[in-house]
Amino acid sequence: MEISHILNELGEDRSLYFNAVSPPIMQTSNFVFDTFEDIRKAFEDEDSAYLYSRGKNPTIEILRKKLAALDEAEDALVFNSGASAIFCSVLANVKTGDHIISVDKPYSWAWRMFDNMLPRFGVETTYIDGTKIENFENALRPETKVIYLESPNSNTFELQDLEAISKLAKSRGIVTIVDNSYSSPIHQKPLALGIDLSLQSATKYLGGHSDTVAGVLTGRKDMLQKIFNEQLLNNGSGISPFNAWLILRGLRTLPVRLAHITKTTEKVIAFLKTHPKIDRVIFPFDNDFPQLDLAKKQMSGACGLFTIVLKTDSYNRIEKFTYGLNHFLVAVSWGGHESLILPQAAAIGPENFDPIIERHRMARVYVGLEDADYLIADLRQALEIL
Repeated sequence: MEISHILNELGEDRSLYFNAVSPPIMQTSNFVFDTFEDIRKAFEDEDSAYLYSRGKNPTIEILRKKLAALDEAEDALVFNSGASAIFCSVLANVKTGDHIISVDKPYSWAWRMFDNMLPRFGVETTYIDGTKIENFENALRPETKVIYLESPNSNTFELQDLEAISKLAKSRGIVTIVDNSYSSPIHQKPLALGIDLSLQSATKYLGGHSDTVAGVLTGRKDMLQKIFNEQLLNNGSGISPFNAWLILRGLRTLPVRLAHITKTTEKVIAFLKTHPKIDRVIFPFDNDFPQLDLAKKQMSGACGLFTIVLKTDSYNRIEKFTYGLNHFLVAVSWGGHESLILPQAAAIGPENFDPIIERHRMARVYVGLEDADYLIADLRQALEIL
């Protein structure tokens, strides 16, 4: 299916809403029924009828169809955050006594779920270096039910071989889940590589304007139907109609934004790699990236987010460099219109800072929609502080 059709036409029937070009926000909690039979059917299957916007809503339905098509999936669910998508996808596939294999150092809220919440219900997690398939093989147990992946992750961008891992998992009846937030469906399609469930933070590239929080989960219809009925409806983690509409708005410009960000990122990285105050740049499509071949095999591109290692032994200089930037905001997340920076030193604190540890000198950079020369000039003047 053509991406232009998905983003501009799929799921939209303007005759239903006064021929408006943009679908309306169906900001209603409730829906009216004409017959007892209609009410009964809605109670039996909330995903088959409009009953209550906690579950199904016309604005959200349009978004679900587009997101499923983008991921080449049978269905999509949309949550009120990426953390909700992670929680529901994992919880739906484990029970007491089960075992999970996760990549090392996953997203913080995934890690907290694995370490703080699931053990209370008798579910154990083993963390591994996901860059080697043999590490997954060695960690397998008879009770392993889920393999949780992030490819690439959003700090140092290690990848996992999604096709090889999916084959291993299917041979054991294990569910595979991958966080695809870094790539978005534009640059990576995990389901086509055999992964069961693909999730992402729609807060990032899909929304694109840093004004809404949402999460997406795509996969087979039967798997998502179970999650809809048992997790999404029970814990009330569905997205609101207004936020769904904001994501719809963001999707309209998704390919254009990513194309612009990609070109700008290439120019910014080229500048940084030649600067004497930069030890190295970590980016999946950089020629020096250790997993470049795998990145090119399973990703069609990479854009926006990368990490720099600063050449300094001073915590204070890292802080002064950070706030010496005029056009990079110091903030978490990425994928919006604005460029961002987030140094690791900020989380470590001056008393624990050790310049010998490379991670302490790392700063994650996100390139937004500004012009390349504008950002390069800002980086150049701020790096003088180092």
